[in-house]
Amino acid sequence: MVEKMKMVHIVTSASAKDEMIKSLRDIGVMHLAEKQSADREVTDRFSTLSKTQMALKDYAEKKQEPASEILTDDEFNKMYDGVLEAIDRKTALGQEISAANTEIDRIGAWGDFSPEELKALKEEGYDFHFYRMGSKEFQALQAEEGVRYIRLAPVDKQDAVAVFGTLPPSIQASEFIPGENSISELKQKIEDASRGIGECNDTLKAASIYDASFKDQLLKVQNEVNYSSANATAQSDDDFVWISGYVPEVELDKVKAMAAEKKFAWAAEDVAEDDDKIPTKLRFNKVSKLIEPVFNILGVLPGYREQDVSLWFLLFFTLFFAMIIGDGGYGVLILLGTIALRVKQKEGSTVTFLLFVLSIATIIWGAVTGTWFGMESAMKVPLLKGLVIPSLATYPEYFGLTSTVTQNAIMKFSFSIGAIQMVLGSILAIKDKLPKKDLSWVSNLGWAIAVVAMYLLALNLVIHENISLVPVFALIGVAFVLVLLFGGMSPDLTFGQGLKAGLANAFTDFLDTISCFGNVMSYIRLFAVGMAGVAISQSFNGIAAGMHGPLIILGVVVVLIGHALNIIMCFLSVVVHGVRLNVLEFSGQVGLEWTGLPYEPFRKVNK
Repeated sequence: MVEKMKMVHIVTSASAKDEMIKSLRDIGVMHLAEKQSADREVTDRFSTLSKTQMALKDYAEKKQEPASEILTDDEFNKMYDGVLEAIDRKTALGQEISAANTEIDRIGAWGDFSPEELKALKEEGYDFHFYRMGSKEFQALQAEEGVRYIRLAPVDKQDAVAVFGTLPPSIQASEFIPGENSISELKQKIEDASRGIGECNDTLKAASIYDASFKDQLLKVQNEVNYSSANATAQSDDDFVWISGYVPEVELDKVKAMAAEKKFAWAAEDVAEDDDKIPTKLRFNKVSKLIEPVFNILGVLPGYREQDVSLWFLLFFTLFFAMIIGDGGYGVLILLGTIALRVKQKEGSTVTFLLFVLSIATIIWGAVTGTWFGMESAMKVPLLKGLVIPSLATYPEYFGLTSTVTQNAIMKFSFSIGAIQMVLGSILAIKDKLPKKDLSWVSNLGWAIAVVAMYLLALNLVIHENISLVPVFALIGVAFVLVLLFGGMSPDLTFGQGLKAGLANAFTDFLDTISCFGNVMSYIRLFAVGMAGVAISQSFNGIAAGMHGPLIILGVVVVLIGHALNIIMCFLSVVVHGVRLNVLEFSGQVGLEWTGLPYEPFRKVNK
């Protein structure tokens, strides 16, 4: 369920500001309202620390054991300053090498001359300018009177000359400007810089073993960032300082006790009806908590005034996962991997418990459909064959049925699950609106009727069940009328105003009624994706079965790689399809938009 929030205000004297902020951090229950940014210097240090930690991972050697001890602040700062200096120096040396190589490419064709000798000649009055030109331009130069030059070795297959002074404007040529260093000097610079980069790399490799110390410092700076933000959020005048935030009602006693102990003034009130920044804190039970990792991965959270559908999300997600993965053998692999993960962990986590549930559900679905690594030969095992529900069998011929019969049964099962889930969504919406005396609950009843009608229509059109369409279209008509007349109702509107608002959306409601059929039909993806996974498994098995003799090793490789790829694609399908059915189709019926802001209380973090 969504925890009820209170808006809490804390007031104290201006001189006790730090004490107030530290006390709030210690109890760790207030989500700050209108949170301000932390001091730039603190956030910059956190950013630099984080980037440096990530950069050092590139220098960590596999055989090198990480340091187990945590450096003191002084020891860390000394090491950290050396790391930053090494990174800056390495960057500068890399730029020097790049510049030197560019210069070598530019002057290389002119040979390894000495720029110092050219400067000496210029000081003695010999102002040389160097050019390269085509043969016609060189002939024109030869015809010029009064131009003194020295012909040099060709450069890039062009004539090169050293001219006393400058060329006449009539002769087109490319002038070469000598640099400050010779080629040999540039090569020496590259060698020295490379040696310096090696020294920097040694420093960074030595620092890479202190990853735990970096994490420790990041945690400290993160708490400094949070404290700085709270300090900037608190408002004040000459005499008083105050701060406001959201506190779960069940945690209000902690605020009362802290305020009484520190002699702070405080007040609590209900959150405003028009407040759209109230954070959401979900209270999970032991079962529904299993879906929390999925919410965290997807980044979805119901709004403060929206319903918590965690338990229903978990139940349907588990079923969708099992049907999309669709193979009991894959379920066994997931279960074994989960067991290995649990053994490796010191304590069980919500993720491992969720994986246990998902893998067992997949094994059960694979057992009732008779799907074990896509192998038809599994049906020759009496135990595995005895677990199969014939109407859902992947290999129906072993039960005297045709593939059409079993496929229709699975499609009907998929449509039925979809209809049940969407009708449940409408019921949850009605349950939420009834206590609020919101007459729009009648439109949700209309949507439930529409879902049932569309479900029957899908059975008729797709599976060709003998269902009379006259009552089906009658139900659709009734549903449309209910949605049209009551869809605009609201507790703050009169019946006439609500009726007018509903009629104004007639065209939109008409399109939504049609799209309801598409929503029901979308559950066929549970059948289609599951069948596609089985077909891919069978294909790889078939390829490997045709390999005999020395090729049997290649066949094993094909099977292993093929099934590994199939498992990966099945997991992606769960994200794309299994999650979509919950977040869009089901949530749309509930009226859930997942607009929640996460509850992030101001407190000292430890990870």
